[in-house]
Amino acid sequence: MKVAVILGTSRGDGNTRKLVDEFSVFSDAKVFDLADYDMSFYDYEHHNKGDDFLPLMRELVAFDHIVYATPLYWYSMSAQLKVFFDRISDLLTIEKDLGREFKGKSASMLATGHNENYPDCFVKPIELATEYLKMEFKGIGYASVQADNDLMTLSKVAIQSFETITRGEFSY
Repeated sequence: MKVAVILGTSRGDGNTRKLVDEFSVFSDAKVFDLADYDMSFYDYEHHNKGDDFLPLMRELVAFDHIVYATPLYWYSMSAQLKVFFDRISDLLTIEKDLGREFKGKSASMLATGHNENYPDCFVKPIELATEYLKMEFKGIGYASVQADNDLMTLSKVAIQSFETITRGEFSY
């Protein structure tokens, strides 16, 4: 299974990045750090169609499973990942054929936060977006991290997340 990770975080060396790095060890996933892309907000007139979003999406269709990775910020995903999800609207308007290529693929989420648990509203936008694209949402691997560099927690969640996407169910 070919796995891609879309990383959206404000801190390139933070806990979410460390979780993604641990996950990549087990999954051999290719990481796409949104900080490396020039991607503007959704634009109804599509003046931004020359930025990096559509080329990134053309690259992502080659993967079987997509993992969205973000810290938990104010009950929601990072701003970087939110812009990415808003731009999926381009696949419903100007690039419908590209959008249809995601049908039948699967997706999951990796996240870190200081809260013991994540709120339901945190996962719902990603569940609904993947469902809209006719992808199977396999769940979330969440690491409650109380201190930076809690590698034991991050490693445990990374291993469980990898085992889960290969089995097809999230049990935590």
